[in-house]
Amino acid sequence: MKTKIIVVAGPTAVGKTALGIKLAQAVGGEIISGDSQQVYRQLDIGTAKASPVEQAAARHHLIDVREVTDTYSAYDFVREAKLAIEEIRAAGKVPIIVGGTGLYLQSLLEGYHLGGQVDQDQVLAYRQDLEGLSDQALFDKVAEQELVIDQVNRRRAIRALELARFGQEMVNQEPPYHPLVLGLTDDRDRLYQRINERVDQMMATGLLAEAKWLYDNYPQVQASRGIGYKELFPYFAGQQSLEEAVAKLKQNTRRFAKRQLTWFRNRMAVDFYDISDPEMESKIRQVVAEFLAEN
Repeated sequence: MKTKIIVVAGPTAVGKTALGIKLAQAVGGEIISGDSQQVYRQLDIGTAKASPVEQAAARHHLIDVREVTDTYSAYDFVREAKLAIEEIRAAGKVPIIVGGTGLYLQSLLEGYHLGGQVDQDQVLAYRQDLEGLSDQALFDKVAEQELVIDQVNRRRAIRALELARFGQEMVNQEPPYHPLVLGLTDDRDRLYQRINERVDQMMATGLLAEAKWLYDNYPQVQASRGIGYKELFPYFAGQQSLEEAVAKLKQNTRRFAKRQLTWFRNRMAVDFYDISDPEMESKIRQVVAEFLAEN
C-alpha cells in the first residue's frame, strides 16, 4: 500500500507555512520543507523560514541541513525527503510537505529516479533546462532528434529527450506515495500586496544585515543567488540606492510567484484553494479528513 502524504504548495507569501502547521496539529503530522533555500543555516529572514515558535508548534524536517557554502539539488531533496517520510511514518505521524519549489515536489511525487551509473544531478539539471523551454521549442527539439513518442505532450517529450541524451539506464520508479496536493492561491493584486508587505517586514526584521553578511563572506555560493539576497548586492556594491534594490526585490519576488503558479497549474495535479475564501480552512480540513480515512 502506498504511503499517504499531504502536500501544501503555492506561491511565496500565500500562507503555506501557517496552513501546514495547522494541518500538522490537526492530524498528528510532521512537516517536510519543500523549499530550496530553507535548507541553509543562517539564512532565516530572506528564505521566510519557519520561526522557532512555528517550528516548536510542529516538527519540521529539511530546514537548516546545509551550510551556506554547500550546494543543494533536486536529487538531494528527493533522497532526503524520502528518508524524512520514512522517519515520520515510523513514528506513526502523517508526512506533510510544505513548499513552493515545483521541480523538487514534482520530482518526488513522480518517482523520479535514475538507475545504472548515470549522474543523477546532471540529468536533473538537464530536466530543469528542458522545463524552461516553451512547448514549441521543446517539441522542435524532439523533432530535430527524430524521436518518436506515443503522445505529444510536455512530459513525454522531456522524458524522450532525457533518454536520448543519457541512455536507457534511466528509469522512473513507480512512486511509493499516494499524495493529496493542496494548492493555495489568491487574487493577483492581493497576492502582490502580500509580497510587498512581506518584503517590508523582512527589511524591518533584519534582512539587510543577513544579506550583508552573505555578501561580505560568501558572495559566489549557490545560496547567494536566491531571491531575497542577490537583489540587495548592487546596493552593497554602491551600484544602486537601497530604495531601488528593495523595489527590485519586490518585483523579482512577484515574478517568482507568477512562475510558481504557472508551474503548479501546468505541470502538477493540484487542487487549488483561494485563501480569501472564509471557508477555505474548513474545506481543506474536510478534504484532508476524507483523504486520510480512505482505504
